[in-house]
Amino acid sequence: MSRAHRLLVLALVGQQAASAQEAPAAAMATVEIVGVAPLGGLGVERRLLPYGVQGTAGELPGRDRSDSLADQMARDLLGVNVNEVSGSLFQNDITYRGYRASPVLGTAQGLSVYLDGVRVNEPFGDVINWDMIPEAAIGSVLLVPASNPAYGLNTLGGALALATRSGLEQIGIEADISAGSLGRRRIDLSHGTRSAGGWHSFVAGTAFHDHGWRDHSAGKLGNLFVKVGHSAGAGSWSVSLLAGQSNLRGNGLLPDAMAASDRRAVFTFPDQTRNRLGQLTVQGSHRFDRHTQLALLAYARNSRRASVNGDLNDEVGEHGGVLNTSTTRQESQGASASLSMRRGAHRIDIGATIDRNAVAFAQFEQEGFLTMQREVLADPAEAIEPGSSVVGQSRSIGLYASDTWTIAPGTHLTASARYNQAQVANTLTSERGVQPAESFTYRRLNPALGIAHEMGPGLTLVANMARNNRVPTVIELGCADPAQPCQLPVGLQSDPYLKQVVSSTLEAGMRLERGGVSAVIKAFRSVNRDDILFMSSGRTRLGYFDNFERTRHQGVDVSLTRTTGRWTASAAYSFLNAVYDADGALFTGVRTLAVKRGALIAGLPKHTLKLGIDWNISDRLTAGADAQLTSRIGTQGNEDGLLEDIEEGDEPERADLGVRGFGLVNLRASWKPVVGWEIYGRINNAFDRRYATFGAVSPNPLSQQPDANVRFVAPGAPRSISFGVRYRF
Repeated sequence: MSRAHRLLVLALVGQQAASAQEAPAAAMATVEIVGVAPLGGLGVERRLLPYGVQGTAGELPGRDRSDSLADQMARDLLGVNVNEVSGSLFQNDITYRGYRASPVLGTAQGLSVYLDGVRVNEPFGDVINWDMIPEAAIGSVLLVPASNPAYGLNTLGGALALATRSGLEQIGIEADISAGSLGRRRIDLSHGTRSAGGWHSFVAGTAFHDHGWRDHSAGKLGNLFVKVGHSAGAGSWSVSLLAGQSNLRGNGLLPDAMAASDRRAVFTFPDQTRNRLGQLTVQGSHRFDRHTQLALLAYARNSRRASVNGDLNDEVGEHGGVLNTSTTRQESQGASASLSMRRGAHRIDIGATIDRNAVAFAQFEQEGFLTMQREVLADPAEAIEPGSSVVGQSRSIGLYASDTWTIAPGTHLTASARYNQAQVANTLTSERGVQPAESFTYRRLNPALGIAHEMGPGLTLVANMARNNRVPTVIELGCADPAQPCQLPVGLQSDPYLKQVVSSTLEAGMRLERGGVSAVIKAFRSVNRDDILFMSSGRTRLGYFDNFERTRHQGVDVSLTRTTGRWTASAAYSFLNAVYDADGALFTGVRTLAVKRGALIAGLPKHTLKLGIDWNISDRLTAGADAQLTSRIGTQGNEDGLLEDIEEGDEPERADLGVRGFGLVNLRASWKPVVGWEIYGRINNAFDRRYATFGAVSPNPLSQQPDANVRFVAPGAPRSISFGVRYRF
């Protein structure tokens, strides 16, 4: 069963099930098939592609290694980092080569995320709700680098493709129950069946609850995934249903002084987000012969989001607080088709996609009282005032083609192109009343060309260039007029035209797999033209989204894995230089910055080192450790090295408010007392290091100098211990 977004191990023949201390029998190389687009097809051998994909095939690492999918990716995937901006396990920002996949509205998103071929970037803001990913059902993870056009809109820095399991891959019951410090409880259950007649079924669910490691940050979620299908002869089909619901509290950044004295504290609260999701997916495929396959997909997706944020009023007085609430309803439908053909030296994929989205968003506010604990309580005497709102629709179509051509023995050329057309229509309501409806259309043809050359057994040189685009979202078009600025991040006022972002990437390197050694070296350079950033509207706390001429992400990724006997060791290093590649003015919510070309983009470390070691003590007992070392990161609002905006005639007040680097060590162990049972434990942040993963400049109205800008930080989680039991039958 082939999916374009899935690594499938097709053949591993001749290896004996002997002790790792014994010399294994002669083994044939593993053949890995990866896709060139989100929808399933025949796939292409990984060694033929001119870009390096990362991921896991078959069974994913269990809860003994990580707390969540995002945590696992940050530990295991080269170039991936986490910003713990909310303090909630399922509300973190994931960055890859400096591009983000974030649940925060207003964040410039640069990664596309797919689940079984369905794009799950929400239409309002392209955000990713990590809490709505059915982790118990995930069977494989594939990270495709760079601005690959075949993966559609918003694939600027890369694409993350997730595939669920089915009864074809799992037969029987799997249960994983864990508990730990901070009141954390989690259970993952799954069950798969398969009949001789080709029918198969699979059901998986997750229930999670914790008290949160920060004050007032308890959270819970639950989801259920069901898949049924039939596979016989040349045809197969499946129908899957996903339902999820969550209630999470993440309490944002803390002033430096407060974080130093109590990293568990919160500045103001509540900060609560409720998500609900339902998704129906229908997939089918038919093989006309060994070398030709048609794959089809249709989906319907419906999500609801409600948030409550307790914030400070501009002036701390009788009503020192305000409750800002918002509701978002999103509906999406779409279909896609892919035809895969193998003709001699050519591996050809042709496909088409169509998607439709509808969005309804509304904001409200109510003045309230600020308690001594900095909780905002609504004043029942004050009315709930409606703020801005928007209803909008977007439609997009995509046509793509890709050909991997073996032009000579050991030399493979891959050429692809995709045509995107998107239309975004909005009707806004603000304090000025209902605004005239607006509609914008974006078109783009994006090409890619790369080559892979096999220098010898296991050694391949690769080079690739690609281009892709991102169209403005409803939130960006809704706050794009300097004459009608809005409050960061989601106050909507008007929707002038914004240009689409165009990202071009050059990448080259080598990969080696030989004799228990796996190594990768990659250098990359991505340039975004007309990047969409939040700009200033004079010396106020209001602003608007606008195109920034050019930003640049470039760097080097290096990884090495060595397996010897019962030991496996790995090291991965990433260098990232993400900068503004033009002079311009930025607005960060507090300050107006005149950045010069070459100024670093905040929140992204230049250097990241990941180390890991695993020891198979016996066939039943394993132990391991991993370390993550991150260099200093720049603070948002301090990119120009200044603390305050410069008044005419004043001397600039210089300050380096960067967040210092840190190193974390995590420990784990697993014991299998009898067949089918496993007991595991892990310690995160084993040395209980104090650290922060993000910083921003803002005044603290509750301090003795309420108008002075200070640094706020996102404190990292303290040491935590957890244990679990896994059962397979």
